[in-house]
Amino acid sequence: MNKTNKSVGVIGGIGPETTAEFYLAVIFGCQKLHCKERPLVVTSSIPLPLEIERDLIESNTGKERYIPFLIAEAQRLEKSGVDFLVMPCNSLHVFINEIRDAVNIPVLSIVEETIRHLKENHLSKVGLISTSATIANHVYETKLLEAGIEFVTPDDLQKAKMDQIIQRLINGQHLNKDREDVLAVMRGLATQNVDCIALACTDLQLLLPNSDRVPIFDTMKILADATVREITAR
Repeated sequence: MNKTNKSVGVIGGIGPETTAEFYLAVIFGCQKLHCKERPLVVTSSIPLPLEIERDLIESNTGKERYIPFLIAEAQRLEKSGVDFLVMPCNSLHVFINEIRDAVNIPVLSIVEETIRHLKENHLSKVGLISTSATIANHVYETKLLEAGIEFVTPDDLQKAKMDQIIQRLINGQHLNKDREDVLAVMRGLATQNVDCIALACTDLQLLLPNSDRVPIFDTMKILADATVREITAR
């Protein structure tokens, strides 16, 4: 029987539903390992003005306004005594260096963990579905190229559609049409000889997309599994 040795601080709230799903994935992940107790998870929901959130997702503008909020919550969590930090939101990882520089505890990267997962599964070409901000800021692309992994992304019209879908998901709207649109984008990527598709926006998992053509990897689940690994590490 395993023991939960470390506590985790979650920089969450963007979006709130995914933060809740991430928490459950960590709890149930520890439960599957037959841990002796529940893990200590401290979540801080960023009090970010909705206008700032919308500007980054829809037009990739004003991203520098995020930094004070993220650093404040990272330092608040560090003061609470947690052993390491995570962020379930992919787009926020453009600021991971600023966050790591602001605290004295480790910060897991959803990007680094996803690339580790791809390499462990010997996958060399991935279809990326994410916000335009994630793509424009090269949150994944640089790291993928460094790892020798090829990637393809949706076209500009599809990216704009994904941004609108993600904005609705953050606001709690789960529409069947949105799910069909995501599936259509996935089918298009699958025709480009990809080994898998990565949902590089953690909110997309809320639509439960699936494919019978290529494997789909949910980056939120990958980060949750990595979090469980760190919590139970000896």
